[in-house]
Amino acid sequence: MSLVTASDLTVRLGGHAALSHVDFAIEPGEIVTVVGPNGSGKTTFLRAIIGALRPSSGRVERMAGLTMGYVPQGLSIDPTLPLTVARFLSLPRRRSSAEIGAALAQAGADALGARQMVDLSGGQFQRVLLARALLERPQLLILDEPTTGLDQAGSAAFYHQIDTVRQQLNCAVLMVSHELHVVMSASDRVICLNGHVCCHGTPDVVASAPEYRALFGSGTQGALALYRHDHDHHHHAEAAE
Repeated sequence: MSLVTASDLTVRLGGHAALSHVDFAIEPGEIVTVVGPNGSGKTTFLRAIIGALRPSSGRVERMAGLTMGYVPQGLSIDPTLPLTVARFLSLPRRRSSAEIGAALAQAGADALGARQMVDLSGGQFQRVLLARALLERPQLLILDEPTTGLDQAGSAAFYHQIDTVRQQLNCAVLMVSHELHVVMSASDRVICLNGHVCCHGTPDVVASAPEYRALFGSGTQGALALYRHDHDHHHHAEAAE
């Protein structure tokens, strides 16, 4: 049973079609990444999957009782507002300190509960947003460009945390990313959007697709080389054991 299925999904915003005739499904435990140029409808797609946007035509079906956790691209918090991490995680509904502690630990942010939100670094802030999503005990974790503004090391550490979370919770992950090297090394499937689905499939299939190259150029072969290197290295390591 798919967690979410979109059939012939079209979303019109302000008179133009932000998404046209998109078919999509995500299975339990899968990591699926959505890539595409700016303005290609990636955030619209996530919002339709979550149910925050109503389709103009087509439909989105979610498995009965599906729990979802959402990590937005960013969140602005009034810098004059005194708000600790633990208090932030108790909005809009109160959570026990045990729940908060467990979510922070899963997000790799155990020591942050008493800190002020405005004092956090970019990477710490994203981990707190991840902890907030994990409070829902999601079967599907949805992330919208979660590492925007982080340096490469911070970004790599965050994606590593996502993989750890997936293994611990056995949840599926659907994320929008602009970091093609990460996508190529960490996804089961990649969907390339540009208002519609240009191409989709395993990372190596997508990276060699003409539609993908037309959007991103062949320079992203570096991303694919990294993906292959990781895979080959992984297989050599398995063979050596």
